[in-house]
Amino acid sequence: MATPDKYSDLKPVSAFNAALHSKCPKCRKGDMFKSGGLGIFSQKMYTYCPYCHFQFEMEPGYFYVAMFVSYGMIVAEMITVAIGTFTFTHSESPWLYIGLLLGVTFILSPFNYRYSRIILLYWLTPKLHYDPERAKKPYDEL
Repeated sequence: MATPDKYSDLKPVSAFNAALHSKCPKCRKGDMFKSGGLGIFSQKMYTYCPYCHFQFEMEPGYFYVAMFVSYGMIVAEMITVAIGTFTFTHSESPWLYIGLLLGVTFILSPFNYRYSRIILLYWLTPKLHYDPERAKKPYDEL
């Protein structure tokens, strides 16, 4: 009788849940950032996935595209804050808007940095897909 593999009963994690928790897009198990999970204030990114050994920066300068994703996120955040500020205060003071928009941009910059890279890897890289075989066993056990 064959012994059951300790990885055989693991169910795949959804792409949204894995992206939310900063997991590798190939195996959805290894952390992309050294702080792991939702700790968005430590932004040191692994070069390789600690679980499946996938290289995150697939070519030199790959993450420059993430700047455009981050720009789109910042624009959406600024529009939301400006409309919300006008709705609640009805103020016409440009200093109120400048202060709030710069403050929100500064406060959300770690979030934008992390999730612009995650969005790029998960949804904007056409040839990068989840590989269930990589998720079965860690790289060091292959």
